[in-house]
Amino acid sequence: MSARRIAVVSAGLSNPSSTRMLADRLAAATERELGARGEEVRIDVVELRDLAHDITNDLLTGFAPPALETAVNTVISADGLIAVTPIFSTSYSGLFKSFIDILDPDALTGMPVLIGANAGTPRHSLALDYAIRPLFTYLHAEPVSTGVFAASGDWGAQADQIAPLAARVERAAREFADAVTRRAPAAVADPFDPAGYLGEGRSFGHLLGGLAGE
Repeated sequence: MSARRIAVVSAGLSNPSSTRMLADRLAAATERELGARGEEVRIDVVELRDLAHDITNDLLTGFAPPALETAVNTVISADGLIAVTPIFSTSYSGLFKSFIDILDPDALTGMPVLIGANAGTPRHSLALDYAIRPLFTYLHAEPVSTGVFAASGDWGAQADQIAPLAARVERAAREFADAVTRRAPAAVADPFDPAGYLGEGRSFGHLLGGLAGE
């Protein structure tokens, strides 16, 4: 039995990052839930902070350096995606959106997605449903019902005075694991298949440096 492959995209900018902390919690809970269902699990983490320059260059030229190409193929060939972003100015970060923009528009069709976000205060929690969820729905992915938002209070001494982060993580992971197991295992990406990273939707003009229309 092949392992279920879960891609984790973390868009935190600092190191260490509370975005990455949340992503790691979601990944660990997902691994436990899939393991309880008898599934072998492989977790691959894509840290966008390390790819920021490559992502910008790809947007400008249409060409991806090897590290970025590997990251993209990791995401689009996974059985499920955990996507976590900080909230800036009431929405997902520019780095997060830029990475999504370089994916083929159909690359995430039908993929289960567990969304997460973090910010300084709980008042940004609605960004999960008015910004991040519609983004993945537009891409024909299948975000699970429960998204997980973490504010600064979830990590500090006042954490017990609000809904425990652990409970939200576990509920979201259960829903995500159910969605992943319902889906047929993803085929292993062929590194020599030009449709892997480039995708059929990327025009020749785009590959030559954005000659096609925006």
